[in-house]
Amino acid sequence: MKKIVFLLFLFCTSLFAQEIHSVDEIVSLNDSQKKILYEYEVLKKNGFETDQFWLKNKNQLPELDDAVRDKLAAQIFANSDIVYSPPKDAAVQFWLKTQLLTNWMFYFSAFIAICALIALFKKYWGLLINVLIRGLAPLFRFLFSPVLLTYELFLIGVVCVIFGCLIDEFVLRTVIIHLGLFLLWSQSTALFTKEYWVKKYFFEIENKFWGTNPWETVKTICLPAIIVTLALVYVLYKVPVDVFYNYEIVVFGLAAVYALPFWRSLEKYLYPVLLPFKNDYRARSINSLATCTVIAIVVAAVLILQWSAVFYPVIAALIGLLLLSFLVLSSKLNYRYNYKNYYYLQFVTVLFLAVVFMYGFYIHLNEIIWFSLITTSIFIVIKYMEVISFFSDWKRGKTWAWKLLGLAVVLWLLGKSILYVSKILFVS
Repeated sequence: MKKIVFLLFLFCTSLFAQEIHSVDEIVSLNDSQKKILYEYEVLKKNGFETDQFWLKNKNQLPELDDAVRDKLAAQIFANSDIVYSPPKDAAVQFWLKTQLLTNWMFYFSAFIAICALIALFKKYWGLLINVLIRGLAPLFRFLFSPVLLTYELFLIGVVCVIFGCLIDEFVLRTVIIHLGLFLLWSQSTALFTKEYWVKKYFFEIENKFWGTNPWETVKTICLPAIIVTLALVYVLYKVPVDVFYNYEIVVFGLAAVYALPFWRSLEKYLYPVLLPFKNDYRARSINSLATCTVIAIVVAAVLILQWSAVFYPVIAALIGLLLLSFLVLSSKLNYRYNYKNYYYLQFVTVLFLAVVFMYGFYIHLNEIIWFSLITTSIFIVIKYMEVISFFSDWKRGKTWAWKLLGLAVVLWLLGKSILYVSKILFVS
């Protein structure tokens, strides 16, 4: 028994001595050597070839063999609290920029693929149905009847959402999930409207939204939107890294809420908040957009007053949609016969932009700050073009070059202003 205890003591002592020795070696390194080992470990962990990098920097650590180098690099990476800024030509800097570029390429690739699939789906849908119904045997004719095929496609949508969340590759995962979401929305709409052709139930949606039967409105618009919203909640639960689904939840959630029939009777009390001056020539859709904007502002205000980081993604999505809504509402095209509401909305939009920017800066939420800056830039450019249009047509006259030069100056001033404000807020 004494021998066993003695051996354990020697073993622990040797481990402790090795640990002390490793710490002494790390302490003896200067900052430049630690950075080299840190870069080496980053490249190694991300699957890059490290031989060329080590040959380039080996002269700065000549006393280390490969085993000691790997051990020290791993310990520095795992245990050191390093504030690290890669040099301009560092391999890590190149890798980070490459990763950022490829991430954006993946986002655009997924977006283009989704649009293309939906366009192909819409273009060849009727042809596919006709081929399946008319050209196949009676069994297949039964299986692919409009009603049964609608149920089958709805189930395929469910499968796409569930199994799409298990795919690791970003682009393929995004495409499969959105294909499933589209099938869930379109086929549930077809089932509730009893119209199994895309063009027909699009007409049913528009017709039922302004209809007098509340239940028809609920089952035509609200229920499909609720189904898609629940599917999006499941997707976010399974794939929380894809934060853009927060924006889609807000869109479908607002669609489900705003399509409830009682808002039609409340519109005349809500839209005057943003459109206080009466105008009989204004499109009814603008009144509806103003009503939905007022509702979204109230929802956003309630979430903001919770002062909880849990709601930040939803708040950012709501604010993004509100900024877009204000751009549409403040457009001159909506007020051709009476400009009182136009002038009023310019003031309200500027005030909202300022409030959003200050809120984003206060809670340090970069998405909201960038949304406000981008929207402000677009708003200023649109207002420049609208002010010019009050005096002359952009497409006519001999002064178009001066107008274009003025637009270039506006964009230059915007860029300088954003840099100046960023320097004051984030650097000073």
